[in-house]
Amino acid sequence: MTTISPVLQIGLEAYWSVFCVFCRIGAVMFLAPAFGEQTLPVRVKLGAAIAFTMIVWPAIKTTSYQSGIFPAAAALGVEVSAGLFIGLLLRLMVHALEIAGAIAAQSTSLSQLFGGATGADPQPVVGRLMVMAGLAFACLTGLHVRLAEYLIFSYQIIPAGELVSPSAVMQVGLGQVTTVFGLGLSLAAPFVLAAMLYNVTLGVINRAMPQLMVAFIGAPAITAGGMILLILSLPLILSVWNDKLDQTLSGAVP
Repeated sequence: MTTISPVLQIGLEAYWSVFCVFCRIGAVMFLAPAFGEQTLPVRVKLGAAIAFTMIVWPAIKTTSYQSGIFPAAAALGVEVSAGLFIGLLLRLMVHALEIAGAIAAQSTSLSQLFGGATGADPQPVVGRLMVMAGLAFACLTGLHVRLAEYLIFSYQIIPAGELVSPSAVMQVGLGQVTTVFGLGLSLAAPFVLAAMLYNVTLGVINRAMPQLMVAFIGAPAITAGGMILLILSLPLILSVWNDKLDQTLSGAVP
């Protein structure tokens, strides 16, 4: 026992380090795009967290968990909070598509088409379509590889065992929220312009022929035009959004 005691100590330190890395990655997995969706079973999320832990842990080569400076509860709490902060930055990118879909649906009178996407979340079907298509496109372009790089690089920005400062959370979070809202409005710009052109045209027709019931003509026109515009502009929208997601993943924490 005296001979194998150093080996056992190394094994215990390794297991503790792996578990702390798992706590950070597990928190990220419950918020990350595609991996953190509510429709995904918890077992799948748990399996993804374990798989990413096996990828990230050998790459970071951290010894902060082995120093014994932080108590167990504090170390786990710090890693979970860091994971939630990092995952929230990625989750906001998904909200950009939801914002764009909501604006597009409201602009083209498609906001109530087929009702809500889910029972608890009355999201327009256009926004749900954008989110699902964007997540599928991101997965096809190697989201899992970029996410692994993102998690490894996050340890350079937020070292293991160090608490994120509240000032950094406020500054980075405010900047990311501003970026997301600007991106959502930019993605929905074609629908906003089309709605403005539609309303101007409808006003001119109503002014020229007051006896014509323009509402009966305009409602089917804006609905059909919105669907056609969605088909034509969705590939470009997803490409722009995916490039912005790549920028976020390449910088880990802005």
